[in-house]
Amino acid sequence: MNTTQGIIFDIKRFAVHDGPGIRQTIFLKGCPLRCWWCHNPESQNPAIEKAYKSYKIEDQEFSEEIEIGRIVNVADVMRVIRKDILYFDGSGGGVTLSGGEPLHQPDFTCELLKACRAEGIHTALDTCGYAEKDVFMKIAGMSDLLLYDLKLMDDELHQNFTGVSNEIILSNLKLAIGLGTTIFIRIPLIPSITDTEKNITSIWEFLSELKGISEIDLLPFHDFAKSKYRRYEKASLIDDIEVEPSSNIQEIKETFEILNIPVKIGG
Repeated sequence: MNTTQGIIFDIKRFAVHDGPGIRQTIFLKGCPLRCWWCHNPESQNPAIEKAYKSYKIEDQEFSEEIEIGRIVNVADVMRVIRKDILYFDGSGGGVTLSGGEPLHQPDFTCELLKACRAEGIHTALDTCGYAEKDVFMKIAGMSDLLLYDLKLMDDELHQNFTGVSNEIILSNLKLAIGLGTTIFIRIPLIPSITDTEKNITSIWEFLSELKGISEIDLLPFHDFAKSKYRRYEKASLIDDIEVEPSSNIQEIKETFEILNIPVKIGG
């Protein structure tokens, strides 16, 4: 029995947007980035944290204390994963490790990927790629699929909107190409931040020099996380951003299709 421990804050069964087929998505706590548009603000702190969940019934507002995150071991998670193996096999699905950032808990992530591989379960790593080279290469090499985020190519802007440099991220992506792992690039389209002509052109130029990218997923901005920020009483930095018009997304899609790589809206 594998007793390696990690901290997760959710397991989503029957997920269809975190890789191919029907999947289970395991959400790990902790992330080194602080993206302004983060859709899982409860994931950022690596520790179990207390929060106050606010809700309204008719005209009355209520608040209750909750804990975000729980300690689990690999054996615990595998018992949940095995419940859906028939769905994985029938749909070409599997398990996706997300967060937060799975590389932020390298030992737990590594052991969970090993356990899935031992049982023939397809794995995907949803990652920003921000980790030490040795950690990244070990874990990326154990994944069947990398769902790899590219946000901003200008390093100063990247630091401003995510809190970290993109140097390690871009370097690790180049290294991942040599592993032979399937790679899907994911580009969040945040209005006036990542969807600018300059940034899209810069990403296009960067990807045009890489061989081995299997798919590009364009992720339209949505404001579904607003309720999370309110619920957990966390400050949102982009409350005023408007949802991206679909016509612009189509233009961006056509731009990347020039690379002769399949491009999807959503992912």
